[in-house]
Amino acid sequence: MELETLLRKCQQNNRTAQQALYEQYAARLFLVCRRYVKTDELAEEMLMNGFLKFFRSLHQFTYVNERATFAWLKKIVINECLMELRSANSFLQVTMDEIPEIAGDDNMLDRLEAAEIIQLITELPVGYRTVFNLFVLEEMTHREIAALLGISEGTSKSQLSKARLVLQQLLIKNNAAYGTRKAR
Repeated sequence: MELETLLRKCQQNNRTAQQALYEQYAARLFLVCRRYVKTDELAEEMLMNGFLKFFRSLHQFTYVNERATFAWLKKIVINECLMELRSANSFLQVTMDEIPEIAGDDNMLDRLEAAEIIQLITELPVGYRTVFNLFVLEEMTHREIAALLGISEGTSKSQLSKARLVLQQLLIKNNAAYGTRKAR
């Protein structure tokens, strides 16, 4: 079924259409949720909450194209994840003193594949992980992140810098060969 028709039926509370839309986007959006929260169960809950919110607000949505539809759904599930993290007071910042020092190549993260980084993202402290996701993967500016999370731009920049450093340290810890690998 064409997406615009599917959305129109969803607006009419057609459960079959809602299920079809869910099945079309759930797997990709679950992965988005999983980048922000620690467990599959919580990611699933955020995904379901996001879809419920989407269906409730669908009357406000004007179909443009599939990309815009996915972008709106993605924004909703990201906001659900951020609200969950805020309600759990999960934005506690970790100081660099709490992270063990591991020597390594400063440019190592520039040479990594995206899949390798995404695997390690869930190991980051929540504040670092959140800012890293918003800046690197969602392509938000530090000003946007600061406004969204209620932090200063400087804190956003600091959290991103620390997230990159911790990712590098995690990569070295998980695969010592990366610590000695030369630039390609």
